[in-house]
Amino acid sequence: MIGISKLYCGTVEPSDALRYGRDSGRLPSHLLQFSADKRPVVVWNVTKACNLRCIHCYAHAKPQPAPNELSTKEGFALLDDLDSFGVPVVLFSGGEPLARVDLVDLARYAMAKGMRAVISTNGTLITGPVAKSLKEVGLSYVGISLDGLREVNDKFRGVDGAFDLAMRGVDNCLDAGIKVGLRFTMNRLNVAEAGKIFDLLEAKDIPRLCFYHLVYTGRGSSLMEEGLSHEETRRVLDLILERTKDLHDRGKPKEILTVDNHADGPYVYLRLLEEDPDAAASALELLKWNEGNSSGRGIGCVSWDGQIHADQFWRHHSFGNVREKPFSEVWTDLSDPLMARLKDKKRYVLGRCSKCRWLDICGGNFRVRAEAVTGDLWAPDPACYLTDEEIGLA
Repeated sequence: MIGISKLYCGTVEPSDALRYGRDSGRLPSHLLQFSADKRPVVVWNVTKACNLRCIHCYAHAKPQPAPNELSTKEGFALLDDLDSFGVPVVLFSGGEPLARVDLVDLARYAMAKGMRAVISTNGTLITGPVAKSLKEVGLSYVGISLDGLREVNDKFRGVDGAFDLAMRGVDNCLDAGIKVGLRFTMNRLNVAEAGKIFDLLEAKDIPRLCFYHLVYTGRGSSLMEEGLSHEETRRVLDLILERTKDLHDRGKPKEILTVDNHADGPYVYLRLLEEDPDAAASALELLKWNEGNSSGRGIGCVSWDGQIHADQFWRHHSFGNVREKPFSEVWTDLSDPLMARLKDKKRYVLGRCSKCRWLDICGGNFRVRAEAVTGDLWAPDPACYLTDEEIGLA
């Protein structure tokens, strides 16, 4: 997760994180990526059920829940363990998490334990009463997925009317006083909508927007040919930077982030180096603390059936099941060679990644994407768009 507004507009300085000692248990949510202890943020896919049919769904969600989903009691036990392990944030996802009837109870329980709870949702089920319940729980954040305006979004979501229902969810969150943001997954089928999403953000006064790079897992594997070229990626990153700066300069700052491609960090730094060397130095310090991709270390995933994964895109490899052993024990058990390597993966990446001057900042980028394209999870991430000159090889 690369904080574009933090790095490019200077809305966060290194001193902000240092003030809290860079301890994940003390840092506010907008600074967690700069923690020193890297306690994992855990994505819990609480159900496989979803009311939409998104063409890029990493979870292969279905209309009905899976038969072996964790019960409420098992969910509480999982949250107890995550709390004692020091997990700072639990992200409830799916499927569609609000398709699970006890979602509010689970979020309330996590909050009562002292963890921060956030929800990743398609937004279509957030009625006024649901938004009120989520506000009463004290959620830190609700992220609502949109992949364009009405026509484009509904094509991606596989259901006519999905855009209007999602926007109703956004409005209900705003009315209830819940921090809400948009989540936009970039590919060739919708990248022309990126500027329109910025327009929507400003018109609705939505505080946050995350641009996700496409990861080729689940149904997203079918979109591999629709992934952005390196030049297309650079163009949309330039647009994101320029629109973010424009909002900031006009006194309408928004929290803008990119997710799932850590080449974005060096790209922002190199642009700042030309425009404002002092700002570039601060950004570089923050990027060093971020450490880039942290799958299997700073982020983990628990599936609806209790399987433990390196992140939400690693469903083809399970390290264990919370029904058999607590997450905390599995996460710290390095007898699995892959878990051990993910904890220190910079030693194992191959090719241009291994020689890259930004390896300590990028962390080797997305191993799942490399595996999907090349068959070798330690090969260079094909979505890295930095040139040989920019990474120090030319």
